[in-house]
Amino acid sequence: MSESLDAQMRDEIDDQVAEAFDAYLADRLAEPGPLRASLALRRSTRPVLGTIGLGALATALAPDGSAAVCWIWGAIAVIDTAWLLTAGRR
Repeated sequence: MSESLDAQMRDEIDDQVAEAFDAYLADRLAEPGPLRASLALRRSTRPVLGTIGLGALATALAPDGSAAVCWIWGAIAVIDTAWLLTAGRR
């Protein structure tokens, strides 16, 4: 009898955790992210798309195994992150 009670308790806990997780995800998805905030403020996303395009071009033209590609994509990540995060400050 205690085994069935334990299994029943586990099922109830699993259901409660699943409901709480679903509610958390719904709240998180409703919050605007940096890109959505940038678009809402009518900021252009051209710099972000431009840097990604230039990074793809640089990757295609770079020699195989080049460390420069890592530096290029690292710089792109920093530039794009800074651009999107400043959208919420203006």
